[in-house]
Amino acid sequence: MSSYDSSVDATTQAFLAALIGAVVAGGAVLAWHVSDRQQHPVLPAPDPAVPDGVATVLSVLRSSAVLVDDSDVVLKASAPAYAMGLVRGTSLVSTDLADLVHQVRRDGQIRETELLMSRPSSPSRHVTARVAPLGTRLVLALVEDRTRERRVEAVRRDFVANVSHELKTPVGAIRLLAEAVHDAAYDPEAVKRFSDRMLTESDRLSRLVQQVIELSRLQGDEPLDQPVPVDIDEVVKIAVDTSAIDADAKRISVVTGGTPHLEVIGNEEQVMAAVANLVANAVSYSDCDATVLISTKAEGDMVEISVVDQGIGIPAGEIERIFERFYRVDPARHRSTGGTGLGLSIVKHVAATHGGDVRVWSVEGQGSTFTLTLPRYVSARTAVARNQEAGR
Repeated sequence: MSSYDSSVDATTQAFLAALIGAVVAGGAVLAWHVSDRQQHPVLPAPDPAVPDGVATVLSVLRSSAVLVDDSDVVLKASAPAYAMGLVRGTSLVSTDLADLVHQVRRDGQIRETELLMSRPSSPSRHVTARVAPLGTRLVLALVEDRTRERRVEAVRRDFVANVSHELKTPVGAIRLLAEAVHDAAYDPEAVKRFSDRMLTESDRLSRLVQQVIELSRLQGDEPLDQPVPVDIDEVVKIAVDTSAIDADAKRISVVTGGTPHLEVIGNEEQVMAAVANLVANAVSYSDCDATVLISTKAEGDMVEISVVDQGIGIPAGEIERIFERFYRVDPARHRSTGGTGLGLSIVKHVAATHGGDVRVWSVEGQGSTFTLTLPRYVSARTAVARNQEAGR
């Protein structure tokens, strides 16, 4: 072997030895890094955690509550918050509420305000939002739905305004008529004419006050405290007697028929007021020499009381509104009929408090049919007989 070959072998051996040494050293370094990572793992930056107990409270809270971190991510929300539409996924839907959360996070001050929340497919909601910091990185928002309270307040304001307006009309008329009587003291015919008008206006005023009292009492009677069996035959008889004078004055025949001896379960005074108002309406809005029909029948567990008239009827576009307080189909005509616009509201409330319903069929110029449906009362003896009959 030549000297050249010997030198090549020595060089190769030295290179291989160096390469093996480098590999071994690299492996040792890698093994040290793996061992170090196993002993000291690298943890990600900690996210804000839901404080102990808060998650449990939110899960059972009946109010709408939302817990938001410093990245505007909803960490936790109560079930009502989702039902109200405050949260979608992990984000707040309301931009106003999100702005309120930002303000609280910025200065750490508790804030409370009223918001109007609107969604494309749902009516707007009036809510009260109270937002407070929870720790250094979390914000808690409590939201209460006040829509019903605002609606009740609006109805109450309208009711007071309407009552004031309705009372002002007969009171003003009575005053003017009293002055006319005073000025016509020596004209017996004029005195009689004005005094008759005074009686008409005073009767309408009394009727309005009585119906306001009835409506207020009905609103405070929900639900019924002590329902009792109510004889529908007796209720219809009293309703007819109550409107007898007005019916006779217009030569209107009031006819009764249907299934006798029916009873409903409820408040006798309220049922009587409802049926009396339906009959009075039928008489008031019927022309002279017309006929009003009152019929009763049983439909399963319910009793239907229908009042049919041949009056002016109701335009199709106004049927949905006739049960509103003080709403009248013909505002110009109600002065002559003495209507207050509260009768059908009373009927609607009676039906609601009894778990029943009231519906109307009407054709303008032909007449209307109002049907009051109430739960039927069945005595134990009658129930046994019905069961035996069904089993045959």
